[in-house]
Order: sequence, then C-alpha cells, then structure tokens
Amino acid sequence: MHFLVCSASKVHPLHLDYFCFSGRVIALALMHRVQVGVVFDRVFYLQLAGKYISLEDIRDADPSLYSSCKQILEMDAEFIDSDGLGLTFVREVEELGSRKTVELCPGGRSMAVNSKNREDYVSLLIRHRFVTSISEQTSRFAKGFADILCNPRLQKQFFLSLELEDLDRMLFGSEQAICVEDWKAHTEYNGYKENDAQIIWFWKIVGEMPAEQRKILLFFWTSVKHLPVEGFAGLASRLHIYKTVEPADRLPTSHTCFYRLCFPSYPSMAIMGDRLRIITQEHVGCSFGTW
Repeated sequence: MHFLVCSASKVHPLHLDYFCFSGRVIALALMHRVQVGVVFDRVFYLQLAGKYISLEDIRDADPSLYSSCKQILEMDAEFIDSDGLGLTFVREVEELGSRKTVELCPGGRSMAVNSKNREDYVSLLIRHRFVTSISEQTSRFAKGFADILCNPRLQKQFFLSLELEDLDRMLFGSEQAICVEDWKAHTEYNGYKENDAQIIWFWKIVGEMPAEQRKILLFFWTSVKHLPVEGFAGLASRLHIYKTVEPADRLPTSHTCFYRLCFPSYPSMAIMGDRLRIITQEHVGCSFGTW
C-alpha cells in the first residue's frame, strides 16, 4: 500500500487528526521494527525530508500531470509564444464535483505561459499540487511522527539520512515468498517432537500451500502480515507449536502475542490438511481463532 497524501481528504472533518494518528503509527512501527505493509510515495517522502520535488519525481504519483508538464517543456517555443495553449499561471482544482481556479503566484491569472517562463510555471504547478495544497495534512503527519520518534527540528535530517528504498524496506518488509525451511528452522515445539508424525505432516502440508495461503497461516499464527527483510530471523522471537488435548474435530488456535500455534494430535494427514485449509481461508484466518 502506498502512503500518498491527497488534498481531497478534507472532506472528512477529522482528517487532520487521522494524519496525526498515522504519523504516530508509522513512527511506532519504525521504533519497534514492525512491518506494516506500507511504502511511502516518493513525493511524500521528499516533503518530509524538505527536498525539492522535480518533474521526474511525480511520474508515478500523477502520470497525467507528469505527461502534461513534459509536453509543455518540450513543445515548440514559437507555438507557446503564440499563446496557442492559452495557459496562465493558475491551476484548476476539482473538489467534490466542483471546480475552482487557484493562482500559482500573485497576478497569475493575467500572466501568460511562454517559452521563457514555462519552467517556472511547471515548477509552481508541481509545488502547488504536491506541497501547498496538502501542507496541513503533511504538517499534522509530521507532528504525529515527532510525538513518538524524533524532535521536530531534527525530523527533516532523520528522513534525509535514509534512502527511500531503505525506509520502504523497514516499513513494508520482505517481498520474497515465505521460505518454509526458514520458517521450520525458527519454530520450536511444546508437547510435540520434531519427528512426530503430526509435525512431519504439518510441514509437508505447509510446503504444498500456495504462497498466499502461507501468508494467511503466518498471520493466523503471529498476526504478522509481512516478514522483515531478514526473514523469520528478524522477528521478535521464535515461533512455537503447542500440542493440545482437545479432540481431533477441533480447529487449530493461536496465541498471536506469543507466536504460538496450537492443535490436537490429528490422527491423519488428511484430517490435519482439512483443518488447516479451513483456517487459511482469508475471511477465517484473518479474524477467527486467535487469542
């Protein structure tokens, strides 16, 4: 999920409080090394770092605006100077179905775009779209972030010290498929032994699961949706499988705070596979059976 601020957020009366809250959540995630499946949009990261936002920086954030600005800068000078585009230093903004015109600089309505000032026009257009129009939201996010992690005066330096790719890895985690051998190597047993039939069946079933099903099982077991880039070694503790005395018709349960998966001594691999298939359905594994 991309974290990108939009000026239309103001439609909600509490939107600034939400941005402040988001800043705190992101700061806590970084502080406790919790992967939350979020990556920062480049333009938002640049704002937090206090960096200039160039035309190339907005390519992914707003492809339409990028393409329009690129055409203006590459257009024949004679055509622009003839006022063929009819552009002035204003920006058309659409909010809730209505449009309004915003001047990009004092007197912008009467200032025609020409070959000499078109770079200034593009720069002001980008600044208004990605800085000015969302300054309140960005400021409140930064405040929430500073409440948890760093002094407001040092915040820009904090983001400047990180490459965006490093920040994304810390927040999103690994995009690699879950390695069952790594999973197995970081799992301990209570009531079971590694060579018990139920444990052998369990890892065979997990090894045959599709990638998405493994993710749901991991979430059911630990509430972790995204592994750190170090894999299971980057988690706060090892994982555990506990043997329960419940009858074999019971589903597995979990204690996510302790990374514990609990299940009875199923009499066959087929029965165990059936029980695991039930809890790894997305609507079940993400909401049921956890303690």
